[in-house]
Amino acid sequence: MTIEAQRNPAHPDETEQDAPDSEKTISIRALPKPLAWLPATITSLLLLMTLDYLFNFGWFLFVSSLETQFYYSVVTLLLPLVFLLWPAAPSLASKPVPWYDYALSLLTLITGAYFVVHAEPILERGWAFAAPDLAIYFSYLFWVLIIEAARRAGGWPIAIIAAVFSLYPLVADVMPGPIQAFSSSLSETAMYHTMSTESVMGIPLQAFASLVVGFLVFGVVLQKTGGGEFFINLAFSVLGHVRGGPAKVSIFSSGLMGSMSGSVISNVLTTGTLSIPAMRRIGMKRSFAAGVEACASTGGVLMPPVMGATAFVMAMFLNVPYSAVVLAAIIPSVLYFLGLFIQIDAYSARNELEGLPKEDLPTLSTTLKEGWYFIFVFALLIWMLLVMQREAVAPFYATALLLVLNQFSKKHRWGWKQAYMALTDGAKLFAELTAILVGVGLLVGALSITGLSGTIANDLIFLAGGSVLLLLLMGALTSFVLGIGMTVTAAYIFLAVALAPALTRGAGLDPMAVHLFILYWGMLSFITPPVALGAFAAATVAGARPIETGFQAMKLGSVIYFIPFLFVLNPALIMQGGVLEIAVVFVQAVVGIVFFASAMQGYMIGVGRLGYGLAQEIVVRGLVLIAGLALALPGGGDLIPVTQWQLLLIAAACLLPAIGLARWGQGKHAIA
Repeated sequence: MTIEAQRNPAHPDETEQDAPDSEKTISIRALPKPLAWLPATITSLLLLMTLDYLFNFGWFLFVSSLETQFYYSVVTLLLPLVFLLWPAAPSLASKPVPWYDYALSLLTLITGAYFVVHAEPILERGWAFAAPDLAIYFSYLFWVLIIEAARRAGGWPIAIIAAVFSLYPLVADVMPGPIQAFSSSLSETAMYHTMSTESVMGIPLQAFASLVVGFLVFGVVLQKTGGGEFFINLAFSVLGHVRGGPAKVSIFSSGLMGSMSGSVISNVLTTGTLSIPAMRRIGMKRSFAAGVEACASTGGVLMPPVMGATAFVMAMFLNVPYSAVVLAAIIPSVLYFLGLFIQIDAYSARNELEGLPKEDLPTLSTTLKEGWYFIFVFALLIWMLLVMQREAVAPFYATALLLVLNQFSKKHRWGWKQAYMALTDGAKLFAELTAILVGVGLLVGALSITGLSGTIANDLIFLAGGSVLLLLLMGALTSFVLGIGMTVTAAYIFLAVALAPALTRGAGLDPMAVHLFILYWGMLSFITPPVALGAFAAATVAGARPIETGFQAMKLGSVIYFIPFLFVLNPALIMQGGVLEIAVVFVQAVVGIVFFASAMQGYMIGVGRLGYGLAQEIVVRGLVLIAGLALALPGGGDLIPVTQWQLLLIAAACLLPAIGLARWGQGKHAIA
């Protein structure tokens, strides 16, 4: 029996709600029947081109002989699709494709093809700085088309920021103080944006073309072959019967699915329709259940081995193997999910919530029998990533193995229809991400051509008065604000260029820690009101109040607000250091987060409820909270001017009275 068979029998009125209207942020229209084949065909061509580029097969030498020619080919293939799938306004999504979108799509194809054909002279003759008139006119056209494509696929915030920053070189010399820089003419700016390797064809697109495509394909195939159902059933079979089981299931199933999909919203809508009704069935409040799902889905994007597009872009910025990013992200993601797990367990214990009956759950043996090969494929992917360090080709090998093994599954065996649907869905992902990344590339190019990317770090240090802590707080706030209006990848790229150098070169912090810090804080907008898109999507599924769900998610995921500061202050938490140092710091952080999470829900394992009555709870939970923070913080540095032993004494001084007071309150309550 699978968990799908008993979605919510105890509460038939609380089965899955309607999903948000096309996720409320995406309005993709259906193509007319004569063009229905186009997305699948484009995906097929993209995969053939990518395989040829990575494995040097020699199939498409006319587009893969030069690196830049391959990048231009990827954009030329995918960007026209944006104008066909995404309407000029969301309200037009249900209407047929108008003539002007066909015209824009064809114009984008012709413009991109021009750059593909002329990729060699662009590189060899330095057209990025001096190009023929015709190339300049095509550059103007490409510039405008990219901004419009970014607007349709990524929304107005990305388009406005990309457009404003892309024009910045024209007026850089008349800007005030810190943001004054070298200016360029309109033609010089257009040439640099479209024909240099620092703007549209820069690191964001390079990471997508050489790394991200394979992992997106793997994620799509994994979902379409039943991987999502397998991981959900596996989690239910292991944890569904324990205290607060369905919520703990959400952590593992959403964490694994989010790791594969890289999208918080789609993850909520995929796993949340199963986990949220199951949480409601055991008595959890709607807002709490939705908050759990939102936090689990958000954490999934931060969870190795597949962390979404941003992690691949990060590897390119840092010029390190993707496996280095994966290793660095392991401990922070474990700490985040530990904090969430402890809060769920404490909430369940405090409210005496049990798990689901075992007879209603899938058995572990049956689940493994039906989907053992998913674990085998994941093991191959991790081995190729971490041991062989072949991150560019690893997902293609894993996908090929998955497709072969899947054909032996009676339940999920593919036919031509399933393959066609996977290719079609893949095209939408590729087109959307390409439009966003080339749009963000304009922003990076503007900072590069003006020279501001090299001076803004010093300006930020000056504004912070040389304070590393203030710089970190500025970075956290900026990451959060940008994460509200932009995708996480777009916000990360901007800050990786503007802020990261100030924290690494200026403040002397570890580069990997700084870039992960930016990524973590960019993710927080998904669970933090007033925006909290992940929480609002989960609230729709649960039928809960959005703002209430947002605050529940903020409370449940509260550990994520200070984990980035922990690994910036002590890089041992991202595997930078000796084995003993890493082990000690990890254990210390684990204990601290257990206390912190227990305080947030007012219940501690081995102690019980932390106080009765408002005044007593405030005192006890406050003391446990301080103890947790004192244990988790790394002492002895410039930013924490106390030693580790002093922090341990502070923790003990808070924890012992808190436990004593909690025990006294429990005894008094029992007598009453």
